[in-house]
Amino acid sequence: MEEPICHIEISKEEEFVVAKLQSEWGGIREFRSLSFEGTLKMLINELQAELEQSQNSSMME
Repeated sequence: MEEPICHIEISKEEEFVVAKLQSEWGGIREFRSLSFEGTLKMLINELQAELEQSQNSSMME
C-alpha cells in the first residue's frame, strides 16, 4: 500500500514563486524565490536532506 511521505504546494505570490512543504519529519516549511528554478532547488535540497536523515535514523533502529 502506498503512503504519502510529503505534501507540496507551489504557487505564485506577487513576484515570488512559493513552495510549501509538509512532511511528518520536518513539519511545514515554506520556500520562496523570484524564479521557479530557485524555489525548486531549495525544495529539492530540503527533501534530499530530510530523506537521507530519515534513512539514517531507520538504519540505526
